[in-house]
Amino acid sequence: MLRDLVRGFAAEEVEPQASANDHAGTLNVPLLRRAGELGLLGVTVPSEDGGAGLDATAAVIVHHELSKCDPGFTLAYLAHAILFVNNLHHAANPAQRARFIPKAISGEWIGAMGMTEPGAGTDVLGMQTTARRSGDGYVLQGRKTFITNAPDATCFLVYAKVDGKITAFLVERSYEGFASGPPIEKMGMRAAPMSELIFEGCFVPAENLLGAEGAGMVHMMRNLEIERLCLAAMSLGIADRCVATMAHYSIEREAFGKPIAEFGQIQRYVADSFAKTEAARTLIYAVAADVAAERRNRIGTDAAKLFAAPVGKEVADNAMQVLGGWGYCSEFTVERLLRDAKLLEIGGGTLESHQKNLTRDLTRALARSA
Repeated sequence: MLRDLVRGFAAEEVEPQASANDHAGTLNVPLLRRAGELGLLGVTVPSEDGGAGLDATAAVIVHHELSKCDPGFTLAYLAHAILFVNNLHHAANPAQRARFIPKAISGEWIGAMGMTEPGAGTDVLGMQTTARRSGDGYVLQGRKTFITNAPDATCFLVYAKVDGKITAFLVERSYEGFASGPPIEKMGMRAAPMSELIFEGCFVPAENLLGAEGAGMVHMMRNLEIERLCLAAMSLGIADRCVATMAHYSIEREAFGKPIAEFGQIQRYVADSFAKTEAARTLIYAVAADVAAERRNRIGTDAAKLFAAPVGKEVADNAMQVLGGWGYCSEFTVERLLRDAKLLEIGGGTLESHQKNLTRDLTRALARSA
């Protein structure tokens, strides 16, 4: 039922606006709020707090289906529904949930998460943004960058160091000493604008501290697992769309008097793309069934994104090759999907970080079992 709902929403409302917002580099805020009306912004929030009460598999389904039409919009959805809402719900106390969750899952407030800095991306522990205690709150100083939804967001889940320990805060746009920079131009995912977050003596009241001081790393790692699964699902959505596009085109397009589907070179692109897409699908959904807030699966989620992220880009590239000059033109969706696909090898953890994490975790597990 969820897949049918999202598939219909994607085809009827997401697809028609995708190209225009990609060209404009703008987030379709009303469309994001429409996702809230459908119950998608709180997909992983328990029903008692107003959400859909669904699991990681449900989150994967949403990202998978939306990305077939508009990965850029899907990235903005992920930044709101997963990086902000899901993280906030699991880290917040009851009072914070009551204050922030209803506005977030309705789409009244757009959310974003601030972790990456100009000099610290994968090296999270190297972040330089600080928060010092001051009266009945904290004063934040520093910068974040590449923050999806930053130009449009109302509230931000921000990580900063308190006495050297990573801590999470809720920062509202109205707070004095806070500003977001101009949108950063980028290759793809243009329908999910990003910018810097700037904290210059930004005062945050103590009630906006998420959890305890120093607990931010736990929140971050727990949320990274479902984030990586959803990013992998986005790559799967791109691959699904591109396999279908190149297969249909290969039947319709003729060269030398016959459909190009009869040429071995084209058959290789279509068949290899399909096989890799199916392998990614199997891995992603198998891992999703074993991920929950109280059940960690870092090895599985790292493996899913490490394998699936390049599949979207490779299959989109194959589709462009099959379509030839038409694929390279913006008239066909493949051109946009190929640009969008590259980010999935970088965001939410680079491929290199997944290789490092997997090797470390696997060797540790083998050492323990020896």
